[in-house]
Amino acid sequence: MASGYVAILTVELHFPDAASLKGKRHFVRSAKDNLRNRFGAAVAEVDHHDLWQRAALTIACVARSAHEADGLADGAERWLASGDWVLVRCDRLLVSPEDSL
Repeated sequence: MASGYVAILTVELHFPDAASLKGKRHFVRSAKDNLRNRFGAAVAEVDHHDLWQRAALTIACVARSAHEADGLADGAERWLASGDWVLVRCDRLLVSPEDSL
């Protein structure tokens, strides 16, 4: 039985225009909502919760093939690089749940 693939992106974003945690939340919420809507991704803020201008997100894109999962991750990374923030770092991992069995 085929189990599909998961592309996992761990990104760090910088928000130069955020002047408070409320301002940062606006950018983070926008990024999370757009990643979910455009790429069907699951998104979580995983670090820098108390900093105004930084956030770390983990993004998971699931697909039937490695090529599809990698394509979703490519699109998500390109979209993040063109946002109202600075994409400081992006790490990627492609896994198959079969690999862990």
